[in-house]
Amino acid sequence: MNQIEMLLDAINNLSPRIPIAVDLWSIREIAAYLKRSEAVVRERITALPGFPQAIRLPVAGSKGRGQPLWKAKEVIAWAEKHQENRIA
Repeated sequence: MNQIEMLLDAINNLSPRIPIAVDLWSIREIAAYLKRSEAVVRERITALPGFPQAIRLPVAGSKGRGQPLWKAKEVIAWAEKHQENRIA
């Protein structure tokens, strides 16, 4: 298999992207987006007043709920609200 065939094969095996408007992010995706460690996001950022509320989906066969997830568009909007205003 040549390099072009290998590249095409790799592209065909990629999972489809979920649009930001409907995607749910875990701590990992939020950390990557905000360029912070997962620990900082989990312990500090998600606890900030005004940070979007988590979604916890039910887990089959358990009375508990799954890991917290956040609407990607809400996390992005929250981050953009913190952009500094420049005074010219």
